[in-house]
Amino acid sequence: MESANIFINFFLTHNVPFDMVILILMLPIIATLITFFRQVIGIKAFGIYTPLIITFAFMAIGIKYGIAIFIAVIFLGMLSRFILKPFRLLYLPRVAIMITLVALVILGMLLLGGTFKKTSFSNASIFPILIIITLVEKFITVQIEKGNRVAIALATETLAISIVGFFIVSSSTLRTFLASYPWVVLLTLPINILLGKWTGLRLSEYLRFRDVIKKMS
Repeated sequence: MESANIFINFFLTHNVPFDMVILILMLPIIATLITFFRQVIGIKAFGIYTPLIITFAFMAIGIKYGIAIFIAVIFLGMLSRFILKPFRLLYLPRVAIMITLVALVILGMLLLGGTFKKTSFSNASIFPILIIITLVEKFITVQIEKGNRVAIALATETLAISIVGFFIVSSSTLRTFLASYPWVVLLTLPINILLGKWTGLRLSEYLRFRDVIKKMS
């Protein structure tokens, strides 16, 4: 306990904000959670980086508005691709047009937030909003390569993991625990080594192949 407090105080005495220290300490925990979801449960999402940064974007914007922007980005990505398909545009110009459309819609949402005095949304920092907007490129890439169904499934899984991550990061109990015992983040290293050697079926695969498993047992 005492050495842990010294660790935190070391950063505080060097003008590093307490919230910044705690949030950075939470990064390995959320990354390990995402790895667990993928390796053990079978929820793929858009890799590990995308749900990780969206989790912290939700922290900055708020879960309600974050989900609204997330859904708007995915919906507009699908709609824009359908509208632009007859033009047969190259990939980068197409994505640029989609980001433009998404940006205009988000601007409209911010205007509505200001009109109805939702100051927590209208005064939100641009960077977490930009993080969610950039999701459209990831979505469109998967949509082109693997189709609408896979892209929507991965987007849904990414949203689900990000919501779980948000509630974990928002936990005052976890914040207090990390402030007292910051060394526990080192436990994520052996946990990830074990997850990296996981060779068993994922939970989703047990559900998917349950009839085959029953016949074999």
